[in-house]
Amino acid sequence: MDTNLSETSQSTTLQYVHWFRHSAPYINAHRNKTFVIMFDGEAVQHENFKHIIHDIALLHSLGIHLVLVHGARAQINQNLKASQLTTPFHQHKRITTRESLSAIMSAVGSIRLQIEALLSMGLANSPMYGARIDVVSGNLVTAKPYGIRDGVDFQLTGEVRTVDTDAIQRHLESQNIVLLGPTGYSTTGEVFNLLAEEVATKTAVHLKADKLIFLGKQHGLVNEHQQLQREITPHQLDQHIQKFKDENPELASYLKAAHEASLNGVHRVHLLSYAYDGALLEELFTRDGSGTMVTDAHYEDVRTANIQDVGGLINLLRPLEEEGILVYRSRERLENEIEKFAVIERDGTILACAALYPIPTTDDELKSAEIACVAVHPSYRKSNRGSQILHYLEEQAKELGIQQLFILTTRTAHWFLEQGFVKASVDDLPNARQALYNYQRNSLVCKKSL
Repeated sequence: MDTNLSETSQSTTLQYVHWFRHSAPYINAHRNKTFVIMFDGEAVQHENFKHIIHDIALLHSLGIHLVLVHGARAQINQNLKASQLTTPFHQHKRITTRESLSAIMSAVGSIRLQIEALLSMGLANSPMYGARIDVVSGNLVTAKPYGIRDGVDFQLTGEVRTVDTDAIQRHLESQNIVLLGPTGYSTTGEVFNLLAEEVATKTAVHLKADKLIFLGKQHGLVNEHQQLQREITPHQLDQHIQKFKDENPELASYLKAAHEASLNGVHRVHLLSYAYDGALLEELFTRDGSGTMVTDAHYEDVRTANIQDVGGLINLLRPLEEEGILVYRSRERLENEIEKFAVIERDGTILACAALYPIPTTDDELKSAEIACVAVHPSYRKSNRGSQILHYLEEQAKELGIQQLFILTTRTAHWFLEQGFVKASVDDLPNARQALYNYQRNSLVCKKSL
C-alpha cells in the first residue's frame, strides 16, 4: 500500500517537473508582452473566478503586462430587477435609459472593487501570498453615443471613441495591472454604457497587444463533429459569426471581436472557458492549449494531399532521397499512398509535407502510427512549417484513436526531440513495424504518446 502511494506520488511529481521544464520556452516568450484579458459578469460570479485571479497573479509575476476588461451584464440585470426597472434591447444591444444608469454604474463599480480586493489578497498559505499587485483603473476610455440606429435611439449606450494608450502603457511599465470596465466618459462629462468586448478589442488594437483573450462559457469553437478547433484563421470566422448570431449572441460577439482584432494587428486571439480551472495556464504554457486560437500567422493552410500534388511532392522529396535522408518512394507508390500525406501549398508550390501511416497492432499493443516523409522546402526551413504540419498529423492521429506515434530518422532526430518526441528503440516498435525495420539503414527510433 505504501509502495503504491509512493509510486503514485513520484509519478505526479515527475509529471509536474516535466510540465514545468517544458513551460520554460513559453515563460521566456511571454515575458514583457502585453495581454488583454476580457471576462464577463457571469465569470466573476463563477466559483472558478478565484482560480482565475490566482492565475492572473501568476502571469503578472512572470513579467507579463496585463490589461483586464470586465463585463457586468449579469450584475446589471440583477440591479435592474431589484430596482424594478427594465431596459429594452435592439439587435441584442441594451438601450441604456437615464433611469437605468445608476443601477449600471453600481454594478460596474461593485465588480471593480471586488476584483481589486481579490488581487490585493496576500494571505499566507495561499497562491496570492507575497503577490503585491497594484491595480489601476480610471477614465482611460473615452466614449461617444451609439446614436440612433434603425430609427431607435440608444440613449446612453455608447461606443469607444479613444483609448488612452499612453497612460495605460505607463501603468504597465510601472508593473501595475490595468483594470477597465464597460463604461466610458465623454468630453462633456457624461457616462456611457459600453460593450466590454468592444473595450477589450479597441484596447488590444490600440496597444498593439500581443494577445487578446476572451474568457466565456465555451472552451472555444467546435466543428460539426463536436471536436474542439484549436486553431482557426480570421477569414474562417465569418460563417461562425452568422451561425451563432441568434442562437448564441454572446459567443457571436466574442467571434466578431476576435475577427476585428485579428484584422487590425492582434496576431493571437484566444477563446477560453472561465469555468475550466487552469484554462489560462494551459493555453499559454502548453503546446496544445485548452481553447481556440484565432491567428493570421499562417498564410497557408495545412491540408490532405490529392493526386494533383504528386508532381510537387516528387520535386520536394527527390533531393532528400538522393542524400539518403528519406527513403525513396516511386511515383506509383506516392499515388497509391497520397491520402496519407498532408501538405502546405502556396501558389502551386508544395512547401512542406509529411505522411501518417497507421501501424497494425495486436490487442495487447497500443494503437500506433508512424509519421514519415517529413520535408520542408529549402527556402522555408527556418519557418515553423515543419512543426505546423507535424501538429496537423498529430491531431489527425488523435481523431483516429492513435495512442502513440513513432518516427524513424537518420539525420533529424534532434528536431523531433524538440517537438516532444523521446528516444526509443527498435524493440519499442509494434511487432508489425519491427518486422519491416531496415537494419542496414539503422534509423534512430523516437516515439511520442498522445
